[in-house]
Amino acid sequence: MLIKGYDVGPVVPGESLLVRPGFWSNYLLAMCSDGGCAERPVPEWFGDDDADADAMSEVLFDPERWPGFRVPAEDAPGAVVIYRNLEGDYGIDYLLTRPGRSRVQQIAGWDGDFSGTGLTWRELIRIADSPFPTVEGVQETTARLLLLLPLLADPDVPETASARLTAALVAVGAPQDTASHTAQHLLAHLMRRSRHDPTWASPLSGS
Repeated sequence: MLIKGYDVGPVVPGESLLVRPGFWSNYLLAMCSDGGCAERPVPEWFGDDDADADAMSEVLFDPERWPGFRVPAEDAPGAVVIYRNLEGDYGIDYLLTRPGRSRVQQIAGWDGDFSGTGLTWRELIRIADSPFPTVEGVQETTARLLLLLPLLADPDVPETASARLTAALVAVGAPQDTASHTAQHLLAHLMRRSRHDPTWASPLSGS
């Protein structure tokens, strides 16, 4: 998979992995690996078990194949999420794409901790709700929202955010009776992170 301006490794389309057991627990639990969570998150929060998570980890962190997840948006910036599986330097890169431009801009990364800039809830939802059916990538709005969620850096999300995130988690297999707790946990972590970064500015804000 060729991404102009990003040629550091063997990136392959990863969209087919989104529906496989273990994906969402791998992807979203990584946000809480910094030790800031009062409660230890487990794969069961996302409807997975340890075996699911372990098997998916082997796929996601394969040095020979770096899964990339394209989130194209029509008439708005889109995003690409890439597992950067360099030996000894594993991480996740978050790239921004812009209409009319062929190159990408890396705006954030995850290397055991989040670095870079993020999006407000409004910006995140705008991208999630603007699929681009004629361009390859993730079109389903639930998966788009969850892929973009680690970029959330907004200390004041609306009251509706928890309900929307809960519905998204249930849609990808999280248990209905615990999905609200999981959503609140994830939002609290992300909002806490944004408050601790006084230099934060959205890459879409013009700042």
